[in-house]
Amino acid sequence: MPHLSTTLIHADDKNNRVSDVAPPINVATTYRYDNNNLIPWSEQDEMTVLEGEPVYSREAHPNCTRLENIFSDVLDGHAVIYNSGCSAFHAALVHLNPKRFFIGQSYFGCKAIADMITRNYGMEQYTLEDIEKFAQKGDLVHLETPVNPFGTSIDIQAIADKAHSKGALLLVDSTFAPPPLQNAWDFGADIIMHSATKFFGGHSDLLSGVLVVKDQTAARELRHDRIHLGTIIGNLESYLLIRSMRTFEMRVTQQSKNVSGVVKFLNDNKSTYDKVIRVIHHSSLQTEPFVAKQLAGGQTPVFSICLMSQEQCKKFVAKLKYFQHATSLGGVESLVEWRAMSDDTIDQTLLRFSIGCENVNDLVDDLKQALQSMQDDN
Repeated sequence: MPHLSTTLIHADDKNNRVSDVAPPINVATTYRYDNNNLIPWSEQDEMTVLEGEPVYSREAHPNCTRLENIFSDVLDGHAVIYNSGCSAFHAALVHLNPKRFFIGQSYFGCKAIADMITRNYGMEQYTLEDIEKFAQKGDLVHLETPVNPFGTSIDIQAIADKAHSKGALLLVDSTFAPPPLQNAWDFGADIIMHSATKFFGGHSDLLSGVLVVKDQTAARELRHDRIHLGTIIGNLESYLLIRSMRTFEMRVTQQSKNVSGVVKFLNDNKSTYDKVIRVIHHSSLQTEPFVAKQLAGGQTPVFSICLMSQEQCKKFVAKLKYFQHATSLGGVESLVEWRAMSDDTIDQTLLRFSIGCENVNDLVDDLKQALQSMQDDN
């Protein structure tokens, strides 16, 4: 198996249809049948048809197929690509149809989707602490780690052991630490999901999600469901995501290195800015033994700090030069978000940071000047 950087660039070479080095954007929604090989659908295996030459772009299209080959190799399984992370999560719930669903601190979009399933179909919901008490065979446990918006880690193996002891399946949302940072398969995951909008996309210009399973039949069933859910990734987004995948490893590796320097500066100087910083959250500050093992490839580029007041949050984000005040994460540009702007369930003094690919010294200097200004004002 080639190294990650080589895989990212060449895993889809087998899908070349034209001589262009950069895969073209395919805007067609429908494709001509091969009049020399007309075999009715009823005489073919349905899944073979879906994985062959493209027919209709809601079923599959050339760059979607390229992406699934890249992701399957990179994520070590059978990948199914969607038009958003929320669509990927919804697809998992539709496919598995659990009677009981267990979830902890997670992205509020996933919780909202689970609430819709509960509202319409009566799916029971519990916390991760309830697994051993209520879980049964066929139930689903959803674990997000590292956790949004904190950037802290939860022990995947410990949750997997609890889920599997009751016959339940474990879905791990590894968006905040994609390979090479974390490989959830190593710790008992049954299904892995990513919002590919974030680190895989990396340029804040596309939406996508991906599910990865170990069983090819399950992947085929997910693709079949996707046709009728209407959640395949679009043609332009596919092209943009292929472009992004080529540079993924160098981007996320640099982002992980940068975040270690930024968090170290904040933690080392927390007392210097004691009128501003109340608490810092990040996996690099955790002392549990599982964290280093689980994040063997590096820390998540996302962390958060809580300030003393909401008013400080408003002022602080305006003082930063290199951190753009916006939601989302994973792009080459560093972002900061006063999380109260998009999430009313979280500490309303929390700022979430997504570290980009800028020079780490410039990022530290930017934080230093903003913190010092806030400290002096108080």
